[in-house]
Amino acid sequence: MADFSVADVKKLREMTGAGMMDAKKALSEAGGDIEAAVDALRAKGLATAQKKSSRTAAEGLVGVAVEGTKGVAVEVNSETDFVAKNDKFQDFVRKVTAVALANGSDDVEALKAAAYPDGGTVADKLTDNVATIGENQQIRRIKTVSVGSGAIVSYMHNAAAEGLGKIGVLVALESDLSADVLEPFGKQIAMHIASMFPMALSADGLDADVIERERKIAQEKAAESGKPAEVQAKMVDGAIAKFAKENALLSQMFVMDNKSSVEAVIAKFAKDNGGSVKLTDYARFQLGEGIEKEETDFAAEVAAAVAG
Repeated sequence: MADFSVADVKKLREMTGAGMMDAKKALSEAGGDIEAAVDALRAKGLATAQKKSSRTAAEGLVGVAVEGTKGVAVEVNSETDFVAKNDKFQDFVRKVTAVALANGSDDVEALKAAAYPDGGTVADKLTDNVATIGENQQIRRIKTVSVGSGAIVSYMHNAAAEGLGKIGVLVALESDLSADVLEPFGKQIAMHIASMFPMALSADGLDADVIERERKIAQEKAAESGKPAEVQAKMVDGAIAKFAKENALLSQMFVMDNKSSVEAVIAKFAKDNGGSVKLTDYARFQLGEGIEKEETDFAAEVAAAVAG
């Protein structure tokens, strides 16, 4: 009996672009483990890379807010998209985002314990929402960014309302230029981030486990080439360097022209405007990112989080 379903095959094909039979074979050999099947397909050259998908199982809203040289992104999940369109839920996300901005902490529990503008705590209001709206919800994550001088620029892709949507981005530009000069440029950088899914600001910030996984895939590919060991080693190093360049924000090709790196574009902007500009941090929150579950499983996760 197969250890995977038709839905698993479909998901693997969407993630890798592999053919039907190749996907089924990879899943069979991996015992139904989708991540292992992705790696196997990539090692065989049947998938160039794991696709970064905008299709995720969670619902709810991402909120972003900026005040002066500080900004915050907050993700609040619900079970259905219907609730995400509810005025009461949107008002809650907007106010919670404002509370998070004032707190300046990335600790979800600290945010829940904070005072809510309408009285009580954020946790109290969350409980009230669950009771009145009739659907479980949870505050999933927070990220704050700040600069000493310069600007924090926000961008919401396909906004559902002001500062609310499904992909929220913050860009931290440390600079001696004025905010009104930095704002339009920062918006372009934020749009790039929304589109290109950077994993870290620079190559040094890439997760070591992710790099190790890429290295193993590259080693399998190199071994299949049958070339001498020293050539294989260079092939592996080259593959890792390419992966780092494509997934670190500063070294990615700027999506607006696909000719210069983001770092080079920033340097040119600074020179053209007679000032100094450094991209020091960013936040990119995509609703449900990393959950990748069937919606029924996610509903159970939300319920467990609220009950706990």
